[in-house]
Amino acid sequence: MPTRRTFLQQLSVAGGLAAVAGLGLPLSIARAADEGRWFIPDEGEKQARAYLAFAAQDAIWEDFTADVQAALGRIARAIADYQPVTVFCREDERDLAEEHCGSHNTTFIVTELDDIWMRDIGANFVVDDDGELAAVDFNFNGWGNKQQHRFDAKLARLVATRANAAYQRSELVGEGGGIEVDGHGTAVMTESCWVNANRNPGWSKAEVEAELKARLGLRKIIWLPGIKGKDITDAHVDFYARFVRPGVVLANLDTDPESYDHKVTLAHLEILKNATDADGRALQVRTVSPPLKPRKSKFNRDNPDFAAGYINYFVINGAVIAPQFGDRAADEKARALLAELYPERDVVLLDIDAIAAGGGGIHCVTSHCPAV
Repeated sequence: MPTRRTFLQQLSVAGGLAAVAGLGLPLSIARAADEGRWFIPDEGEKQARAYLAFAAQDAIWEDFTADVQAALGRIARAIADYQPVTVFCREDERDLAEEHCGSHNTTFIVTELDDIWMRDIGANFVVDDDGELAAVDFNFNGWGNKQQHRFDAKLARLVATRANAAYQRSELVGEGGGIEVDGHGTAVMTESCWVNANRNPGWSKAEVEAELKARLGLRKIIWLPGIKGKDITDAHVDFYARFVRPGVVLANLDTDPESYDHKVTLAHLEILKNATDADGRALQVRTVSPPLKPRKSKFNRDNPDFAAGYINYFVINGAVIAPQFGDRAADEKARALLAELYPERDVVLLDIDAIAAGGGGIHCVTSHCPAV
């Protein structure tokens, strides 16, 4: 089957621009000028709810569609044990979505969708000093017009509406999976994702940084190089580095010398170890490595893009929802590390191999609204 880490040329560039125009919104929007200070909270702060898109379709997932739906259901049910969940789904799959995701602590919203990557297609919430909520739309364009996104490009605005958040549209094109913050003004991002002509032609790195700082209330961005063209996202940061709390970062370290990510993660690790945050403090960097012996299945057979990484976890109220891959030693090591780093949260491990087959993880298919 086609994977997310392989280019899915299901939509032409012209079609992608038409999709943006189809939103009925101008392509040029004034930069953030709202009064007050908007800033993006850390994922580990109190959340009002989580979001998922129950939207796997045969045109993209082929024989894996039912398996992906089951994996999304496992994630939704795990989250619902700790906090409310909103599941977006198509009208003709409403009953199927409830069958998989359950109804406990869960709300279903019917809308048209293209795919499952909620982190990238949803809104990026910010709050101000008065506790008001706003939602930033970064104009999802299918990771540089690599996949169909006519419906997904409209979802951020719907999420903002349902959350009663002020809608803010940036001039930049990007995705939530490309944003990692400590909630205190520091972010880690990859240049390969944001400073890329397939999303932001004509933008300099300085211009990209200025807009991100303005929209998300950032004081400093630590830039990692990432790598262009190896996966459909052009190296989202949520597969490379995560803030545990201000001053503490968990970095992915690929120990397989045959993997293209081996040199990439080594370079990232060197940058992070020598970086300081917005308050001038050196970062404490911990590492987690992918399993060397994940269980063998149809999902990773002859699939070099199978995303067996523990770092793509989701922090929610009272828990960390993380993947397990059937490598007992590696799974336990990852579980123990997450339990150490998040001592006040349960660590819940789930089999999400079907989603990993498409190059994504739990963080990729979830997003959240902060409690205000």
